[in-house]
Amino acid sequence: MINNMIFFQFIFIISMTLCSMAKQSKSPNIIFILTDDQGYGDMAVHGHPYLETPNMDRLHSESVRFDRFYVSPSCSPTRAALMTGMHEFRNGVTHTVQPREKLYKGALTIADILKEGGYKTGFVGKWHLGNDKGYAPQYRGFDWYAKNAKGPHNHFDVEMIRNGKRFQTKGFREDAFFDEAMTFMKEAGEQPFFLYLCTYSPHTPLGAPEDLLKKYKAKGLNDNHAAYLAMIENIDDNLGRLDQFLKKENLYDDTILIFMNDNGVTVGLDVYNADMRGPKCTIWEGGTRAFSLWRWPKKWQPKTVENLTAHLDVLPTLCELAGVDVPEKVQGELEGYSLSPLLNGKDWEHNNRLLFHNVGRWPSGTAAAHKNAMCGIRKGNFLLVHSQGCEDPICEKYPSQCTTLRNVAKGFKHATYTKTNAQFHWGVSEGWQLYDVKKDPSNLNDLANAHPELVDELKQAYSKWWDKQFPVMVKRGGDEGNPDANKRGKK
Repeated sequence: MINNMIFFQFIFIISMTLCSMAKQSKSPNIIFILTDDQGYGDMAVHGHPYLETPNMDRLHSESVRFDRFYVSPSCSPTRAALMTGMHEFRNGVTHTVQPREKLYKGALTIADILKEGGYKTGFVGKWHLGNDKGYAPQYRGFDWYAKNAKGPHNHFDVEMIRNGKRFQTKGFREDAFFDEAMTFMKEAGEQPFFLYLCTYSPHTPLGAPEDLLKKYKAKGLNDNHAAYLAMIENIDDNLGRLDQFLKKENLYDDTILIFMNDNGVTVGLDVYNADMRGPKCTIWEGGTRAFSLWRWPKKWQPKTVENLTAHLDVLPTLCELAGVDVPEKVQGELEGYSLSPLLNGKDWEHNNRLLFHNVGRWPSGTAAAHKNAMCGIRKGNFLLVHSQGCEDPICEKYPSQCTTLRNVAKGFKHATYTKTNAQFHWGVSEGWQLYDVKKDPSNLNDLANAHPELVDELKQAYSKWWDKQFPVMVKRGGDEGNPDANKRGKK
């Protein structure tokens, strides 16, 4: 009897040890949240004078904070780079309108890779990389998806579509998105999951819960600014709700949470921009700087990281964290680096990297003329900018970013996102200008004359990069379409 008891105790201890080891070796769950048109400065912890964002602020305090993190100047390009680890131009994504928002079909996404590595992959919200067959999320590696009918145009009581089936919801749209996120996580069961949750807020058209609207109107803000900030606070409320869910479901400690925005500020530009120059769709500092918060409880120590990092780094980082190899097909075109050493407090080998920006959004068929129109190159804390419109007469026939710069050159004070500060935020540069963006986020002190060798190095690097990317970009659809498509308006 005693020997049997000892035997069963031994078996029990071995079983518990194996279960514990299995739990520890399980790949982490990953939640990636991307907000739409929220600026770097649009949270209280970044100094905003009106916003109340206690959950974002708490996440900020709990995270590894990449404070010199950059994305693309607008929405679809950023998403293309995030999903593939390739610059958006290599993906053929140079605009936010058809057909140039469509992600190149030959590209493997992070969802493709993680799914192959054993992850349950789910998408919720705004995709904006093509909704046709072969382009929508369910064709790009996501085996579970939920979106709302009519996209950004419905704010309340939206009709959701989950894996092809429609159903009605009550309440605000982003609340429904987070509800769907929780449904996906429950359905994942014991399988590790990757959730890509993309809000429409605070992108226009504007709309928000009435209590939050009243709150920000009472602070003296106009209707648009109040609605914009109210939409952000609603996201904050949902972040708090998500954390409660993760703790209730015992998922909190084993889940990596990443929170990021997709481009520079929009409607809130004239309220606050963290002392930066430029909104979305500009080449100035404020056009592409993003907040990037990464939390893995009990694994990473909260800290601020100031290395030059970017959306290109997300795919290789998540693959390494998930223990999944980057496929050979992807390795040949990968332009990002794993952030794992920085997350774990170690040295990084890529501090001399270069990042290349071009606003794109040219009228279709005019790509070649826009090589040096609204472009920039980053190295360390330096940004070399060329903020000028192109000289192609065809471009002048269509509304584009060049149109805005031509108007600014004529003295216009009003432009997209700003009522009176177009000369500053959409400023036209005098040739190539160089800035130390850490010391001078407002881009006021041009250092080009003080560092001619650096200017020449960055110009040559950009030209070489463009010449290499250009034929790939054109082949993959980056200059396709009727230029009249631009008249449908900006997204």
